[in-house]
Parts: sequence; structure tokens; C-alpha cells
Amino acid sequence: MAGMIPTISSGVAGPLGVLHLPRFWSKVLMDAKGQLHEDYPACGAGFDQMVLDGLGLDKDATLTYISDNSPTYPQFEAWVSENGSFDDAAVDELNAAISGYNHDDDTRGSILGASSIEDDGSILDAVNLNNLDDWYELHASLG
Repeated sequence: MAGMIPTISSGVAGPLGVLHLPRFWSKVLMDAKGQLHEDYPACGAGFDQMVLDGLGLDKDATLTYISDNSPTYPQFEAWVSENGSFDDAAVDELNAAISGYNHDDDTRGSILGASSIEDDGSILDAVNLNNLDDWYELHASLG
């Protein structure tokens, strides 16, 4: 088995209201269990790092917590609240950065092309493009 494709969208927030946090948790947890698809980083330089930085979380401590404790999502959010350094304004700023991020032209073209969608400029944001990429990869992995 090649591993699981993470399909929780970066556009999803949990009770803390932080976009991408549920996806981040799921990828790190899947990786810790040896279940994350090899084409997906457990903690990449994009939205994952933006969330860590935006919430004032130490990357190594966060990855270790998830890996060592296998927390449920509510347990993880409680840990984030205790170990992060953020307020409502920081969450709003982070969410705006995630929602407003656009992939470069080549990345957008590649993702849309794989899904046979014409690049007419109507889908620019990385959240929706990443969704399309995940869904394409999930479908492809099922044969």
C-alpha cells in the first residue's frame, strides 16, 4: 500500500477556528503511524509551516507531541492552546494568509491539467487547487 491520501482540506478549521490545522494534525498523525502517502510531506514548508509560525508553535515539539501521543483532534487543539502563542487577531491573520495564497502559474497549470480542467483563471487559490490535487491523487490511488 502506498499510504493514505490526506483529504481534509486546508480550508477546514476545527473549534479553534484555525484553517489547515485539522489537515496538519491528520498528516503528521498518519506519518507517525506509517500511513501517509509517500508523495505528501508530514510537515512541509507551505501551509504547515505557516500554521506553526502563525500559532507560535515549535515545529519539533509539535511533531514530537503528535508522534508520541497520537492525540485525538480535540486533544491536539488543547495542546496547541497550551503551547502556542496566539490570539484571535493572529488566527484571523493566519486564516487570511491561507485563504489568500495562490499557487504559481506552473503549479496551477499542472494541477488543473491533471484533472482535465481548463486553466481559464477561475481557480487561483491554493486551497481549492490542493483539494483538486488531493482528489485526483485519491482517485488515482484507488485504481
